[in-house]
Amino acid sequence: MNYFELYGITPGFTINAAALKKKFYELSRQYHPDFNGGGTASEQEEALEISATINEAHKTLQNPDLLIKYVLGLKGMIQEEEKYNLPPDFLMEVMDLNEQVMELDKTDTDAVNTLQTAAKNLQDEIHEAIAPHLANYSHDTVTEKELLQIKDYYYKKKYLDRILLGLK
Repeated sequence: MNYFELYGITPGFTINAAALKKKFYELSRQYHPDFNGGGTASEQEEALEISATINEAHKTLQNPDLLIKYVLGLKGMIQEEEKYNLPPDFLMEVMDLNEQVMELDKTDTDAVNTLQTAAKNLQDEIHEAIAPHLANYSHDTVTEKELLQIKDYYYKKKYLDRILLGLK
């Protein structure tokens, strides 16, 4: 059973946060090990495993980056520790930003803010291009081309997140 089935929601990239939270509490009460203490050892172990899955699913479904990775994994489009090749023009742009970060005097708040703005603008630009695919995602009819565009976005965003983290 995948996380969407566990939570009874349609697979996608836009999750109703209130409905997710409500279902999380419902499932947590149902399967929490403290409420299954009177069962057999195997029932208690099963409740513990289900509870851990409920928690991991909740963490994944409420985090947009983890959600993208999870959906791509369900579709067989992403592997752990995958070496994904991004377009050279994007890599050059990121390399330039990285060099600026390495040469940056982090006490110069104006320079830090300028680089943060540049990285965030690039993130906004790549998100804008993929936003319609994320908003209109249909797990049953999505094309491989759309999935590859989402995958490309996922890896680009990871690069930019690392740059922004380095600026903190």
